[in-house]
Amino acid sequence: MDLGRLLKHLSMTRWRVRRAFPRRSLHAIDKAVRESHRAHIGQVRFAVEGALHGAALIKGLTARERAIDVFSELRIWDTEHNNGVLIYLLLADRDVEIIADRGIHAKVGDDEWEAICRVMETDFRHGRYQSGVIRGVEQVTELLNKHFPARGASREELPSGPVVL
Repeated sequence: MDLGRLLKHLSMTRWRVRRAFPRRSLHAIDKAVRESHRAHIGQVRFAVEGALHGAALIKGLTARERAIDVFSELRIWDTEHNNGVLIYLLLADRDVEIIADRGIHAKVGDDEWEAICRVMETDFRHGRYQSGVIRGVEQVTELLNKHFPARGASREELPSGPVVL
């Protein structure tokens, strides 16, 4: 167990999460996701989690492993074309993970998802949380538009609102 990581997670309060993502930022992110859904038939979700609980930390749960759990909990896999994408931020670690369902992941490689994560993490290191998430949503939108372009009226299979865990 990493003592430094444990301290970061213990010091990550709900207040710090709300400070990084105030209501106006959550509304802007929701708007960006809704606009994204008009460009393609994929589904994008954003979730932020302040910190992991003690048992998960002791077990050494990684941000990637937690993102996979959240992908399942939010039922992002439950889309008609298997093209749901989760952008997950573990704020205490400032670690972004993108989990893509098999339909879109078969067309987009790990390197492309990882590049989007790195850009977002750079913004987060500078305290630009809202713009970092919106930039990430825009980059995911480009990939979904390329591989799953809109065909007529868009249909939201998943809610667009950001999830604060």
